[in-house]
Amino acid sequence: MYAAERHQLLAQRARRDGRVDVGDVAAELGVAPETIRRDLGVLERQGVVRRVYGGAVAVERLDFEPEVAQRDQTNAAEKDAIARAALDLVPDRGSILLDAGTTTSRLATLLPADRELTVITNSIPVASILATRPGITLHILGGRVRGTTLAAVEAWTLRALEGLLVDVAFLGANGFSAEHGCTTPDMAESAVKAAVVAAARKRVLLADHSKYGTDQLSRFARLAEIDVLVTDSGIDAGAVAELEEAGPEVVLA
Repeated sequence: MYAAERHQLLAQRARRDGRVDVGDVAAELGVAPETIRRDLGVLERQGVVRRVYGGAVAVERLDFEPEVAQRDQTNAAEKDAIARAALDLVPDRGSILLDAGTTTSRLATLLPADRELTVITNSIPVASILATRPGITLHILGGRVRGTTLAAVEAWTLRALEGLLVDVAFLGANGFSAEHGCTTPDMAESAVKAAVVAAARKRVLLADHSKYGTDQLSRFARLAEIDVLVTDSGIDAGAVAELEEAGPEVVLA
């Protein structure tokens, strides 16, 4: 297959699936991974894709945010493992803040009934999980609810967060990297996440490996502002070293 044919195939695959995995395509086409990386470099310079860890994503998908049900099915096993590992960071008593996200929702389902916890959240799914849970004192932050993520955002939410200081905040992200920090496509949600970071003594980011290098429109924290990153073993050792150098302790689930 000629280079131009590979470029066309890769562009079509990126637009169809949203992402191209270097290893999968190299095996499919019977070429070296380095060849596919060079091809993706050409497409990136043409503005067709943006290269990320392990492959590339279509440019038109960078600001696309799937709804909760779709995101919940993506990397489900990894998210389950991350939530179980994050449980070790939940205090025996005190206050925690659970950001909106499918992994933070999984952590909510695992919170034990024998701990005295005050839980604050801007997430409708998290609130519904914890509303009748024994041992939990639940506070839900008000605001406009985004239909895509079912998260409360904007001024009402931000004003409430200004007056809080919680023991541990658990945050989600659409992308993270040593260079660009923690990012998300929506600026209103990013502002809330930044306020969550400011309102916590300890900040824990829960993000599976597929989000590494997938930098989005709006940064809500640099990695130096995150105390612990809990991700899964799909991320390679080189990336872990780079992330830890940027600030947080990295826990592999």
